[in-house]
Amino acid sequence: MRKILAPILALLLMSCQDDEVKQDVDSTTPPTSTTSALGALTEYAVVNKVFQDLGNNGIDALLSAQNSMTGKPGESKTEQPIITIEPNDETTFPKTITVDYQSGVVFQNGITLKGKITIVSTDWYKNPNSEHTATFTDFYHEDTMVEGLLKVKNLGKDQEGNVQYNVVIENGKITTSEDTIIRYTEDSVRTWVEGSDTPLNIWDDEYKLEGVQTGISSDGLEYSLTVIEPLHFVVLSRGVKSGILDIDVGDIEDVKLNYNDYTITIFGKTYSFGE
Repeated sequence: MRKILAPILALLLMSCQDDEVKQDVDSTTPPTSTTSALGALTEYAVVNKVFQDLGNNGIDALLSAQNSMTGKPGESKTEQPIITIEPNDETTFPKTITVDYQSGVVFQNGITLKGKITIVSTDWYKNPNSEHTATFTDFYHEDTMVEGLLKVKNLGKDQEGNVQYNVVIENGKITTSEDTIIRYTEDSVRTWVEGSDTPLNIWDDEYKLEGVQTGISSDGLEYSLTVIEPLHFVVLSRGVKSGILDIDVGDIEDVKLNYNDYTITIFGKTYSFGE
């Protein structure tokens, strides 16, 4: 997500002649400063990256758990935490799956995870209508503590045969090593468009994202990001191939980031940015 927001951060600075955005004459609310908006977007990039990594690695753990029970061949392409399954059989549900990263596991993308994720599953991850609820215990993404509730539901296949998942993050919260607190929520649908034939290798995955993400910065500034046209993500590179995103930060509204023609519209002005 840092790659998505980098052009916005630069162009917000270019677009503002002073440090404050003009507010409506009838408004009594202090205007959002450019500095506060930049800070909120930067923090959003951090918290989004954390929960994206947790989602990807949690999915890998669920698939590894299913593989261990069903005996299907395959080898995970990530470093392995300790995974325990209770009840420890193939057919009894719900199951509690504990993913223990202990003092730290380093993954292919260079990220270190430590602590525990506890997942309660109503069925195996790849089965339609299965639901998976994850909580965190003394859990860290690098030096950042993670809290909240992560829910994933398998919605089945779309008309093109791609599996879709509903992802909900409730009461998401990260605390950085500097004791900065950032809050985050999400309600999205992810469509798995590439990499489903290699389920134990998350690094070749691509998916399309629809939905809304919201949060509150460490300064108390609210922000929201709404997908207008599905964003096509590539997991390992963290790149975006296409899609349109609408961004509101405080009273800075209707910032549009268009990855179809690589333009950003801010304060009614449209700018180009490179691929």
